Amino acid sequence: MELSAAQLERLKAWRTSTFMVMLFGYVGYYLIRQNLSAAFPLMSQVFHYSNAELGLIAATSEIAYAIGKFINGPLGDKIGGKKIFLLGMAGAIVCNLLFAFGSTLIYFIVIWCICRYFLSMGWGGIAKTIGAWYEPEKNGTVMGWISLNFQFGGVVATLFAGYLVSQGHSWDKLFIYPAAVVCGVWIWSFYASKETPSDVIPGASFHSEDPSKKSLAKFDDQAELKVTEIILTLLKMPVFRHLLIYSFITTFLRSIFFFWTPKFLVDIGMSSSTAIFQSAVFPFLGCIGTVLLGWYTDKFAPNGDRAKAMAVMLIGLFFSLLVITLMAGSGASGHLLIVIMLGLSGFFLLGPYSMSSGALTLDIAGSKGAGSCTGLIDGVGYIGGALATWGAGLLSDILGWSQVFAILAAFSLLAIGSALMMSYHFRKMRLSA
Repeated sequence: MELSAAQLERLKAWRTSTFMVMLFGYVGYYLIRQNLSAAFPLMSQVFHYSNAELGLIAATSEIAYAIGKFINGPLGDKIGGKKIFLLGMAGAIVCNLLFAFGSTLIYFIVIWCICRYFLSMGWGGIAKTIGAWYEPEKNGTVMGWISLNFQFGGVVATLFAGYLVSQGHSWDKLFIYPAAVVCGVWIWSFYASKETPSDVIPGASFHSEDPSKKSLAKFDDQAELKVTEIILTLLKMPVFRHLLIYSFITTFLRSIFFFWTPKFLVDIGMSSSTAIFQSAVFPFLGCIGTVLLGWYTDKFAPNGDRAKAMAVMLIGLFFSLLVITLMAGSGASGHLLIVIMLGLSGFFLLGPYSMSSGALTLDIAGSKGAGSCTGLIDGVGYIGGALATWGAGLLSDILGWSQVFAILAAFSLLAIGSALMMSYHFRKMRLSA
């Protein structure tokens, strides 16, 4: 479709606006998600919960999140990315407010499970919306920047919670105040974004008709497909099956850091507010790693094999985890080095992690299959996350944090092997394309 200069400028303006909503709107998601881990030390003091009991809240909600991914990813393909993105944010706002009025472990588990179900709607909506607005050859760079939303969101949520704690606020305010802020984010997201270019100008698209610029995506060249057809096609692809394994392992690793870093730092001797502030180094350096990896794989992995670079970064994660394992029992003298290694763990993990349901999703499934693809990838991943969050709390009570990080180091080796297998299959796909 030929567009006039004025029409093209209008589309680009809406593309930028929609990009900003998907970038910063998801930061809002993290304000009402990451606050739980920041609240753990305070809830432990008020309700006298052990790490294993806190882990029950985390683990059961991870299962709810996984179930939500399986359901809401395909649902996003059916009803639209923007709609499900806004629905998930609204539901999570309500659940945060309800959580703040709880007083029993069962109540906390039930409400946070419902909250995580709504939160599971966000990322699939983003992937579908961004896939509709950007050319396939920009997947790595665009999704690298978009993936900053959950890295930067983790930083903002952690710092906001740390500020509230430093001002002497009780644990419940860590849920009430973020929910109030995200109400404003929801209103902005509703008015400042569009589902697809066709919602601005009927029939408009940014996707190139040049065959040489097409990605490996299986669905964007096809007419309307049923969700079941998309899922069955994906499951027949060896690279996608390995991607599911990779997602399980890397989400297992990430979930432990996201839920347990503040409590880990408190357990080794830091104050609650200091631990919350220091834990922000993990997602902060993860932002840098994510953008660098996305840019690098667009520029220097044009054959579609992003997985080799992912494997290299995960080697750095392995060595960072080894250092934390050795230093976890060293007392106050080792705190600075531990915080540095936590930051490097974020740098080396979050970039490769974000590729699984970011650029790799769009490489494989394109915009039309993005919701279903991310739903399956993240659904399997968060089953691993559920096992990790409960297991880490239990093992830290029984064996101590050094042994927990030794196990994480072993899992990082599995992630390296999984990435190398994906690299092999991506090269085969490109040769047969």
